[in-house]
Amino acid sequence: MTAQEIKAQGIGYRRKHLEFYDDKPIHYGILFAVPFTRFNIKHNSDFISKDSAFVIQSPTKFAFRMGFAINAFLTEHFDLRTTPSVSLYNRDVKFSYPNGTEKIEKRESTWIELPLLLKYKSLRRVNSRMYMIAGVTLGIETNVKRNRGGGSGRLDTKSSDVSLDYGVGYEQFFEFFKFAPELRFSHGLTNAFSPAKNSIGNGIGKMTTHTVTLYLNFE
Repeated sequence: MTAQEIKAQGIGYRRKHLEFYDDKPIHYGILFAVPFTRFNIKHNSDFISKDSAFVIQSPTKFAFRMGFAINAFLTEHFDLRTTPSVSLYNRDVKFSYPNGTEKIEKRESTWIELPLLLKYKSLRRVNSRMYMIAGVTLGIETNVKRNRGGGSGRLDTKSSDVSLDYGVGYEQFFEFFKFAPELRFSHGLTNAFSPAKNSIGNGIGKMTTHTVTLYLNFE
């Protein structure tokens, strides 16, 4: 027996699961996700004034998201996809003042997010393939809880957002379902900052959302 024949026997037969998966025009699924999110903050001319904080930052916080996936077949390589979901966010803005005091404003809220995405997928290799995804997402805030830290200041943000999304994923086909982990980046396109009614907002000119999300898709 030759070395080539021995190697061929070692590889063996690999069964192709869900062989006619792409023949169906629409697929449905569920998703669970862990976003890591924060505000990108741009200062205004008041940032250098004596009443302003000398450091304004937004630390990265993790969140939770769950929803549904709807995937429509377009061509061999392209799909149209949406993943309507509900997200629980907790974004912070931390103000540090020259006199040594600090104030943290928390924006705890629930968002409904409606993405419209174009998906580019590679050729399937037995039971796996890679894909890239890009599109836009409309986010609507349904409720919010503010923590004012015992002070009179308040930081307001808008209750809607539009973001640019892009990412990569990997599809693994099993006997009864497809599992697809995905890493998606989201950059807010609109200014989420609403002018504050007192000095807590001094120094902020623009705030946009920034989120990196790990998805677990089941279809």
